[in-house]
Amino acid sequence: MDSAAGALPATESQRSSEAVAPRDLVGLSRAELTAEITGLGEPSFRADQLWHWIYHRGACDFAEMTSLSKAFRAKLAERYHVARPEIATHQLSSDGTHKWLLRLADGNEVETVFIPEEDRGTLCVSSQVGCTLTCRFCHTGTQRLVRNLTPGEILGQLMIARDALDEWPSPKDGRRLTNIVMMGMGEPLYNFDNVAQALTIVMDPAGITLGRRKITLSTAGVVPMMARCGEELGVNLAVSLHAVTDELRDRIVPLNKKYPLAELLAACRSYPGAHNARRITFEYVMLKDVNDSLAEAQELARLLKGIPAKINLIPFNPWPGSEYVCSDWDTIERFSDSLFAAGLSAPVRRPRGRDIMAACGQLKSASEKLKKSLRETQSAAHAEA
Repeated sequence: MDSAAGALPATESQRSSEAVAPRDLVGLSRAELTAEITGLGEPSFRADQLWHWIYHRGACDFAEMTSLSKAFRAKLAERYHVARPEIATHQLSSDGTHKWLLRLADGNEVETVFIPEEDRGTLCVSSQVGCTLTCRFCHTGTQRLVRNLTPGEILGQLMIARDALDEWPSPKDGRRLTNIVMMGMGEPLYNFDNVAQALTIVMDPAGITLGRRKITLSTAGVVPMMARCGEELGVNLAVSLHAVTDELRDRIVPLNKKYPLAELLAACRSYPGAHNARRITFEYVMLKDVNDSLAEAQELARLLKGIPAKINLIPFNPWPGSEYVCSDWDTIERFSDSLFAAGLSAPVRRPRGRDIMAACGQLKSASEKLKKSLRETQSAAHAEA
């Protein structure tokens, strides 16, 4: 039987519900938002007003948008909403780090972390649910890729953080959230179109107004997309390097088998806009007896010669089940000193938020284990019944 012919007809209430399901305005480009508003028979400047309320003032409710007429607000409320992800868990570290586990409309969850420092406040933003990569030292790499995040879901992480930090309307000075790094769950260059749309909205001068120099996109080395990132967005680039030989990088960053070191470093040398005043950041997690010898520090300096580079040395943040441990502090300092002696900036990143499972993916993993345990308990109870 034809499946369409055999299907039961939708009830009137079902058809009505489908017809009026509200569309989320967060994440629409300026052109898309203007098309929606003019499609309602309103003048295009109404879209500019709406943009101001959503991204400059952080309004979630059309009733708050008092510069819009009551009739227009009622029309908007019938067809649209301005959504935030649900906060499943919010943790605050003793060092001031915030970590959120955010539940999306379809029930999937992602993590967002805000890291306050003396001279800045950085929000680490996710781009995917799970990750397509399987970096051996990264907890997110143990979680399968579910899907890409939409522009609205990427922006929602920033908006949740600004809600918590009381940073609406967008302040010109004295911001606590000053920087964004696309270093959360997922590989942003495998979701480039959605990431680009979200970051374009972040950089818009009539809304959130964070400049491209305050935004860093981190990649494990998706070489074909790197130039496009520089040309279209012009944001800072960070590269998850972590090894100085293809043999080791193949093992701990398997993407290297597709785009080996020579190709990756060539793409870095030609990255648009890179120069001594705007260097590429190379992330290097310190793994004891794996990649932390002085010989490897010297080879790292040789590999990066001629690239405007800064190296972030990252003490490994252990997670349950990891096969690695963090390098000894003396070893990390010697590694850093060797790079500085070679003329490279190589600060050691201070570990943050260890008391709240701040290693990427840990909070989501704990949530999934709890859900699994609850499902098993419920299943056992049904079986006994």
